[in-house]
Amino acid sequence: MRGVLRLAGWILAAAVALAAAGYIALLRPDIPYDRLESKYAGPTSRFMDLPGGLRVHYRDQGLRGGPVLVMVHGFSASLNAWEPWVARLGDRYRIVTLDLPGHGLTRAPSGYRPNTIVYADLVDTLARRLRLGPYVVIGNSMGGAVAWEDALRHPDQVRALVLVDAAGWPEERRPHGDGPLVFKVLGSPVGRLLIRGVDTRAMAADGLRDAYIDPALVTPALVDRYVELSRAPGHRDILLAIVTGRPGPETRATFHTLRTPTLVMHGMEDRLIPYTDGQAFAAAIPGARMVGYSGVGHVPMEQIPDRSAADLRAFLVSLDPPPT
Repeated sequence: MRGVLRLAGWILAAAVALAAAGYIALLRPDIPYDRLESKYAGPTSRFMDLPGGLRVHYRDQGLRGGPVLVMVHGFSASLNAWEPWVARLGDRYRIVTLDLPGHGLTRAPSGYRPNTIVYADLVDTLARRLRLGPYVVIGNSMGGAVAWEDALRHPDQVRALVLVDAAGWPEERRPHGDGPLVFKVLGSPVGRLLIRGVDTRAMAADGLRDAYIDPALVTPALVDRYVELSRAPGHRDILLAIVTGRPGPETRATFHTLRTPTLVMHGMEDRLIPYTDGQAFAAAIPGARMVGYSGVGHVPMEQIPDRSAADLRAFLVSLDPPPT
């Protein structure tokens, strides 16, 4: 019996050693910012140093002097997500896009702990530093929650609000098994600990396929961009902090207080944030308009850029002219 127990112990020790070796093999180091900037910064990229050690990557494109649009990306994405709309709307609008801290090429100090309120104030600070004047704020996914927080907190600056498959509806409830693998892992404290330094390519590809719906859009270059930018120094800690550090939930009544002209755009096949959340936003915000897209997932600005940009343009044209 003692020999059997000893053998079982050896087998268990070997299994643990193999698992540890496999985990170590999956570990990936940070990628220095200079390497990432050489690959992902474009000719229109700009950087702004802000108090607290932030260095924000942004782009200021389109028609100088035109009405201003500020576009805010979602969780783990970057300003690149907006380029299809920039190409289709830049003839008439000045378009500012930015990488939130923990994303893209924006640098943040060690210990930075964000939430959507912190991000909304950052958007406002950037807009004021650039002297944009009143602007239309547009947000996708987590960026949608940042956008409506911006409209609530800075109504003097935000002249209109566009929610694209926006996060943050307060009555959000999800069945335990729903969603991409990466969000299931991030929802577990043990999962967050294990994922901290490993190669997330397979999980990222799985999540992107759920977001984009059309597998042809999930190219190796797209997966590379998401995975490599997430490995910028400090980004992984911030991304995990966002998951565990959101502010307390709003209530339905919060959105009744918005008096900002609002357009809600939502893919009906969104596997990350259900279409019913978009409908709830539209019902709660006074006077909001709703556009739903059959067969479209989480990122209509990338999946159907022509149609979604046309709908956005129609909404923008309907607004009162910005003050001069």
